[in-house]
Amino acid sequence: MSKTKYFGTDGYRGEANKTLTSLNAYKVGRFLGWYYSSQLSGKEGSSYRPKIVIGKDTRRSSYMLEYSIAAGITASGADAYMLHVTTTPSVSYVANQDNFDCGIMITASHNPYYDNGIKVINRYGEKLDDATTILIENYLDGNLAALGVSSDDLPLATKDKIGRIIDYVSGRNRYVGYLISLASHSYKNLKIGLDCANGASWMIAKSVFGALGAQMTVIGNEPDGINVNLNCGSTHIENLCRIVKENHLDLGFAFDGDADRCIAVDENGNIVDGDAMLYILGKRLKSRGTLNKDTVVATIMSNSGLISSLENIGIKCEQTTVGDRFVYECMQTGDYTLGGEQSGHIILKKYATTGDGLLTAIMIAEEVCDSKLPLSELASDVKLYPQHTKNIRVKDKAAVLADKSVTEALKRVEEMIGGKGRALLRESGTEPVIRIMIECESREKCEEYAEIIASAVISGRHTEQ
Repeated sequence: MSKTKYFGTDGYRGEANKTLTSLNAYKVGRFLGWYYSSQLSGKEGSSYRPKIVIGKDTRRSSYMLEYSIAAGITASGADAYMLHVTTTPSVSYVANQDNFDCGIMITASHNPYYDNGIKVINRYGEKLDDATTILIENYLDGNLAALGVSSDDLPLATKDKIGRIIDYVSGRNRYVGYLISLASHSYKNLKIGLDCANGASWMIAKSVFGALGAQMTVIGNEPDGINVNLNCGSTHIENLCRIVKENHLDLGFAFDGDADRCIAVDENGNIVDGDAMLYILGKRLKSRGTLNKDTVVATIMSNSGLISSLENIGIKCEQTTVGDRFVYECMQTGDYTLGGEQSGHIILKKYATTGDGLLTAIMIAEEVCDSKLPLSELASDVKLYPQHTKNIRVKDKAAVLADKSVTEALKRVEEMIGGKGRALLRESGTEPVIRIMIECESREKCEEYAEIIASAVISGRHTEQ
């Protein structure tokens, strides 16, 4: 992977109008409109006009960034098709199915409302390649020479070459129809809780599960622009756990801000995370002979108990660095059919090219219907070890990892664990955050060991003031 400056593992992300401004967004649009025009005009004919599809989540700044990007796209002579508020996987689906040159999703996923981001998706519904991403960054930095442009800026379209902005809510509706088509059961006997994180799925989730006949209790479906992920969704699942238990629901699903993640809740109000769902879905696919090479792809953050539980049922596990992008790349290289992350990014390659929280929820509900077993029983065979993750906002992630006192604290904790677990210290790919993950025999020890490393980070004056 090439080194990028602005784009991390999940797009260009940062605080709206600080790290990521409306001008930045306009320039991303300008580049993409120009790039696809220049790349494809010769192949498609001089009259070819690129098509770029745009979706957004519910953040207040998403509307600002959406129109900035659309202005840039049309100024460069391409057409912008607007899905409006929708999920990241829907943009991926539409870009691929409807022959767009690329797709754009405006979201900061699970981050707070004041952050935002730009995800660029290629015509196959996959994340944009690094080579093109670096060209975007060169344009953002004013390095026109790297683009082979000798003038001060990219050429502006004029007269009838100026692009159009086109409403494309029909594309979002086709995605909803696609999800509904994947279910083989009616859910009329299922009582399902949904937490939409006040985010991109706030309308779509209810539409999908309503069409399938589920009896629904829905929370996190009143977005106001600043409450996305606020004490709700897959990163704050305690409310859904309580609601499922108190209302005697059969199961629940919590999504993040752009709905590419899903965390489940069983009928007892207990969390069924991405690792447990990987186990359930891996077992399901293997029993049907559709788990290619009897292998599941996970990341280094996945619980050691997942790997051993999969081995017990004859499934191998390939592990990658953290990020659904790297999971998907491994799946492509190895021709694997299932992969995901503990955080709830689950990729079912037969149906999608990206993590899709709603798709994951449907497949888990399908297994509940097929097996006639409660979710708690389906998850009971995967024995996960106690694990604790502590996130610390820092000024310089690289400086933390290079700090000798921090690395010594990590080594000391590893010695204390003594081979009966593990300790990981890594940078977030999407936030100015260092993540400390401890896995060992008891939750209390996990928290104690995490605090030892956290204290070293704080003592080194790495934290934000």
